[in-house]
Amino acid sequence: MFDNKSILVTGGTGSFGRRFIETILERYDARRVIVFSRDEFKQSVMQEKYDDPALRYFLGDIRDRNRMMQAMEDVDIVVHAAALKQVPALEYNPSEAIKTNILGTENVVEAALAHNVEKVIALSTDKAAAPVNLYGATKLTAEKIVISANNTAGSRQTRLSVVRYGNVIGSRGSVIPLFQKLLAEGAAEFPVTDLAMTRFLLTLQQSVEFVVDCAARMWGGETFIPRIPSATIGTMAEAIAPDMPQKVVGIRPGEKLHEVLCLPDTAWQTIEYENHYVIKPSFKFNRIDVDYLTGANGEKGQLVEGDFSYDSFHNDDYLSATELRKMIEGAMPFNA
Repeated sequence: MFDNKSILVTGGTGSFGRRFIETILERYDARRVIVFSRDEFKQSVMQEKYDDPALRYFLGDIRDRNRMMQAMEDVDIVVHAAALKQVPALEYNPSEAIKTNILGTENVVEAALAHNVEKVIALSTDKAAAPVNLYGATKLTAEKIVISANNTAGSRQTRLSVVRYGNVIGSRGSVIPLFQKLLAEGAAEFPVTDLAMTRFLLTLQQSVEFVVDCAARMWGGETFIPRIPSATIGTMAEAIAPDMPQKVVGIRPGEKLHEVLCLPDTAWQTIEYENHYVIKPSFKFNRIDVDYLTGANGEKGQLVEGDFSYDSFHNDDYLSATELRKMIEGAMPFNA
């Protein structure tokens, strides 16, 4: 899939971008791997760590259409991971969220179409389903921009899909690194928003593996969703420090009590596979004539029942504190 390909990763110095690039370099013989990000310090750190002739480093911001056009020259596959993600910060700075998550995604898509890129995979979040905060609203809009671009591709080969998943253990701004930090600093208690709050969880490597797999199974126009476990906030705190007292501090602005990945309103579009779901597009594209019941890699799926939904509260797969502790221990330590 990635052998002899030129791959561009927006947000390439972020936690996902670094792990994705590391995985590609280990497993494939890529022609080029372009690290596109606006953080020159993180790029210099990556250059010191990874000595691979395929790597290229592009300083730039996805808000800058001209720079995005330059970076996309002779690219085969784009993984679009760049975004502003901090929910409270984006509630307070909505225009910045719009510029990066919406207008920036438009720039990525337009540059990919202009250069006839083969595949674009855009990363999204469970917060894009029935959003209650600006972050989720901008990511839902970004999803729509990516999916609809399959219709404006015309005669170009470009195919675009979305990967939507839950909270990545150890990612920047998530609660597990916060608990670890508080524990290391000798905190007397853990602040928890609501003991009943649930979240979907997966490791950083699992998120990378899912994106790699979706690159092989995509036709264009799908929203891919992994089948992943849930845990309560209380369980997360217990996994880090079983005997630590927990203080309920209330839900932050823009937060949900539970997250959802598949809505009942899209059940008629949802296809169940062994380890993931696909939400097929609600309209047909000019040059993609498939029913999405079979992936491009030959996997077979079936339509879900009419009232189907997939949320973190009603999930059949819940993690215990012991199971979650093992997941955390097996994940790479977060050091961004």
